[in-house]
Amino acid sequence: MTQANARTTANPIGPVGSVPADAGFFTSRHPVWTDWRRNLHRYPELAYQEHRTSEFVAQRLTDMGIAVQRGYAGTGLVGVLKTGEGPNIGLRADMDALPIVEEGRQDYRSVNDGVMHACGHDGHTTMLLAAAEYLARTRRFQGTATFIFQPAEECEAGARRMIEDGLFADHPVDEVFALHNWPGLAAGEVSVRAGPQMAGFDTFDITITGRGSHAAMPQEGTDAVVASGQLIGALQSIVSRSLDPQSAAVLSITQVHAGDAYNVIPQAVRLAGCTRFFDTAVKNRLKTRMRQICTGIEVQHGVSVSLDYKPVYPPTINHLRSQQMAADVARTIVGDTLVHDDQNPSMASEDFAFMLERVAGAYLWLGNGPVASFGALHTPTYDFNDAILPIGARILAALVETDRR
Repeated sequence: MTQANARTTANPIGPVGSVPADAGFFTSRHPVWTDWRRNLHRYPELAYQEHRTSEFVAQRLTDMGIAVQRGYAGTGLVGVLKTGEGPNIGLRADMDALPIVEEGRQDYRSVNDGVMHACGHDGHTTMLLAAAEYLARTRRFQGTATFIFQPAEECEAGARRMIEDGLFADHPVDEVFALHNWPGLAAGEVSVRAGPQMAGFDTFDITITGRGSHAAMPQEGTDAVVASGQLIGALQSIVSRSLDPQSAAVLSITQVHAGDAYNVIPQAVRLAGCTRFFDTAVKNRLKTRMRQICTGIEVQHGVSVSLDYKPVYPPTINHLRSQQMAADVARTIVGDTLVHDDQNPSMASEDFAFMLERVAGAYLWLGNGPVASFGALHTPTYDFNDAILPIGARILAALVETDRR
């Protein structure tokens, strides 16, 4: 298939404009799926601790007659549904929650102290289960549907660990797709762009070590606090002065730790933060300039500066053909005007990027509705909008039903 004709041939179950993934089934099952989602919301689990969630998913897949293989990245699991010969399409959902105290007062709020589904992974898991249920009942496709339920998306690289544990060796999918709810985008709207959808993400720790002294006698020490202030300011100039203005990047200092007394200049200051980028060359430039600036601060202030720069997630890069297919599928379900392929990517990150490094595919955003109504991601008042469960499930199912000939 050439890029030029991808849009006209990548259509599910008939011509573009037909309605894939029968809407009536999804409407009838919506109350059940809402109960599933709220059950998962009530019992959130942190990265690599998703034992109850994994059991919940495995039981429902088994009830659907879908073969289950467990043990990927500990709590991760895969469901496999095969109907004849054809492509193997992977669909992925994340399962972990966040260490946040929930402030919502809904009757299904978290019962696990200090843990909540503040990113909607409960909704993602439910939408994939719903798509699996539909596909298992209807089997309106030829090939294999591989349902990937992943632990530890939140900064813990569960996708990478599943791959290391043999995910794609055991389940050689031809394409892989995932979607994420997106607050601020109207409920049911879809955004999927070619190229970068989410940024790469690295972290860093910097320790500035001087010589402590009495606060009244600074001349007897080497002030790491002053050096840290200069270092923070200099680091913030990298994006504005060391990168091409058209190269998107972020460098954020998120932690500053130093001292515990009013009258002591501490010996050391520790800084921590993260960088975001869409391009490997930009990442390398950020890291190089950080090291150069740290060396300069050492010379200027007579301190020792150590930089520990750690790669975390690569950028999430959608493959063109898969992006076009996903956009066309979404249009058949929500309509042309509600699908966007030209929105700006996000500087937030997503470990689905590891899967897209191995396999062609695409990552979609599905509107969750107004932030004022459902909250922003990673906040104590966030809640997933249950109204979009059937929409996301239909999109995922239709990606499997799509004729790729």
